[in-house]
Amino acid sequence: METKSKNRCFGGVQGVYSHASEACACDMTFGLFLPEIAKDMEVPVLWYLSGLTCTHENAMTKAGAQAWAAEAGVALVFPDTSPRGEGVADDEAYDLGKGAGFYVNATETPWAPHFRMWDYVAEELPALIGQEFSVDMERQAITGHSMGGHGALTLAMSLPGRFRSVSAFAPIANPTQSDWGRKQLGAYLGADETKWAAHDATLLMREKGFDGPVLIDQGGNDQFLHLLKPEALAEAMAAKRQAGSFRTQPGYDHSYFFVSTFMEEHVAFHAEALYA
Repeated sequence: METKSKNRCFGGVQGVYSHASEACACDMTFGLFLPEIAKDMEVPVLWYLSGLTCTHENAMTKAGAQAWAAEAGVALVFPDTSPRGEGVADDEAYDLGKGAGFYVNATETPWAPHFRMWDYVAEELPALIGQEFSVDMERQAITGHSMGGHGALTLAMSLPGRFRSVSAFAPIANPTQSDWGRKQLGAYLGADETKWAAHDATLLMREKGFDGPVLIDQGGNDQFLHLLKPEALAEAMAAKRQAGSFRTQPGYDHSYFFVSTFMEEHVAFHAEALYA
């Protein structure tokens, strides 16, 4: 692992690190914020998964999460959204290839050799962080925005006992029924739609639900509502009687202005679960 940068931040340290990833067969970069209290004790971990076109840096610099994580005594992990580098397959479209890993393990050509973001986020990166930093991997929570909200929800429901809480900002909620999903799941996983169901938060909510609290925020003026399909997830949560809240925030769009507005509440939501 190589340290790319370290900056003092709200009393703690915002670091950026790179390492050779076995899962993705390339070098990967991630951000990690450690609050000041991590000098004296292991702190719980909140994962933030970013959306389409993003890197590790977008939420790290735009979401305003470090101030609230420092106050709560929580570490923040900002993974990248896809493999990078020479030899990694890409596409001319912004919503496929680099910057659009969709948090799945690709099985199809040309994506399969590198696009294994599920294994990376679920297994490899947690193991590395638990080994190298002062964090308590027995206390984890997860959140994300858009494509990252999709990833947060699907990981949380598919790994029971791993995360104490899950939240999402404007998640891609029903990708098997959306152009933000059918295109990518077909490309990465093939034409057999039965393989897609494991990566659809609405279908997972109907089948499994989550063994902890859920918080969803959706902007009422989001320009991508027709692609996100929040109503499907809201209906699934209600039918499952899922513990948690699905909130529509009037006037807010899909941007980081929306994310940063409600970040304090999301960090507090997770801190309550992590320190319970």
